[in-house]
Amino acid sequence: MSISLKKGGRVNLSKEAPSLDKMTAGLGWDANQSDTGGSFDLDASVFLVGANGKTSGDNNFVFYNNLTSVDGSVKHQGDSLTGEGDGDDEKVNVTLSGVAADIQEIIFVVTIHDAEGRNQNFGQVSNAFIRIVDDVTGKEITKYDLDEDYSSETAIEFGKLYRRDGSWRFQAVGSGFNSGLQGFVDQYMG
Repeated sequence: MSISLKKGGRVNLSKEAPSLDKMTAGLGWDANQSDTGGSFDLDASVFLVGANGKTSGDNNFVFYNNLTSVDGSVKHQGDSLTGEGDGDDEKVNVTLSGVAADIQEIIFVVTIHDAEGRNQNFGQVSNAFIRIVDDVTGKEITKYDLDEDYSSETAIEFGKLYRRDGSWRFQAVGSGFNSGLQGFVDQYMG
């Protein structure tokens, strides 16, 4: 049975799924009907950061224009331009055993492309979630449904994988920002 997390909640993946190595972070959302005049294009991005909280370079920033991390352990499955349909809108595959030893956190963020130009924010998005799935068994290990009203935010840190005491853990973050993707680039790029 999947563990449902609330904002700030954590799960020790090594305890809940001891054999977990190949996994998928599935991210999903639905755009509400709005009169912004443009379609919604949400983008998942991933930052692989070291103990200093920064990436070691551009190749550890994984997004639609750089689909694979420098060590090959994180692979973005491509950009969904519409987010239509049920289930995961964008997927990121992670091979935990392949993550470079200097990487301490793998941070999953979602931003609205051209949010300012299109007058869009996460208050116009519903049913947003991130879930962790074991690729071998197909079992969903944990899921976090973002249930807050992000009425002015254009970027949200959905969750993160992190190392602690030799094991991988997942935390539901749910922190919203008004600075779009650039805010995350400024925060996490080395």
